[in-house]
Amino acid sequence: MLKDISLIATPFEAPSAMSHLQALGALIFSKHPPACLPDELAQAMRVHVAMPCLDGREAVCELFRSDAFVTDGQLGEVRYCHDGSILFGMLTIAEDDMPSSGAPPLQAATYRAYSDIFKVLDATGYDSIFRFWNYMAGINVHSHGLERYRQFNSGRQEAFARPGSVGKGTIPAACALGFENGPLTVAFLAGKGNTIAIENPRQVSAYRYPPQYGPRSPLFSRATLADADDAELLFLSGTASIIGHETLHAGDVLKQTRETLVNIEAVLNEANKRAKRSHFDLRSMLYTVYVRNAADVATIREELERAVGPGLHAVYLRADICRQDLLLEIEAVSKLDGC
Repeated sequence: MLKDISLIATPFEAPSAMSHLQALGALIFSKHPPACLPDELAQAMRVHVAMPCLDGREAVCELFRSDAFVTDGQLGEVRYCHDGSILFGMLTIAEDDMPSSGAPPLQAATYRAYSDIFKVLDATGYDSIFRFWNYMAGINVHSHGLERYRQFNSGRQEAFARPGSVGKGTIPAACALGFENGPLTVAFLAGKGNTIAIENPRQVSAYRYPPQYGPRSPLFSRATLADADDAELLFLSGTASIIGHETLHAGDVLKQTRETLVNIEAVLNEANKRAKRSHFDLRSMLYTVYVRNAADVATIREELERAVGPGLHAVYLRADICRQDLLLEIEAVSKLDGC
């Protein structure tokens, strides 16, 4: 059972005093893969995301830990680790390895990645998808007549359209960010309990965006609320300065940060209407903040600290956002025990 979610930093301090917990999986963010890892991370299912930290640290890690016996496995290109109730998995696909076809290489790689993930979930019985993390090179670059983010959305939609691909039918939370170079990288978390897709009343659901955003809409919910035995988990998708389906405050990082925080609070309010035992607020979340322009990080950090207050847990990463007029995107996660 998932017992601990932590944001930790190089030199990767111990996330908690619960030494009996085992690592289910980890996302490690740094410009280059860390040369040395502590035993827990060295043995964990992990994926490196080539995004530099913006607070002077060499690397940061989002770590998921369990108090149950952990088993690992591999099916196709997908490596995974599970504890009987929660599964963490990941894969990378180089676009250069894709055979020639009518589809752009990124679209074909995305379709293959998601198809392989759904095969793993079907084979293992983890049919409730909590969260996807998607990272790709040149997300805003145009090639093959289409922006690469839109190529990614087409491949993802095609994979989800296959019968049985979505598990119990809930569209999960997700993010999609760009780095400078590297293979398509996808990580995911799934379980066997019930999940609820949460939407934001201030925004059009991403999967209902009009055609101006590409031939296939993005496919994610604004958040996923998941039952985890004695606790509830909330996974917020990448959240930005969007109202309805349109970007607000282009070029103004302070206003975009404030609008993003209003959207996060709106999603938390909707989640609390559906939560059975827990109450989520800004202070209960762990934040990953993706920043387009490194020079903006001080402004973003100050505004986030003002909104959340003491005890803020956040990491700041240099990344390209899925829309060129967005200057930041914030995702968050929380695990709250029943009360």
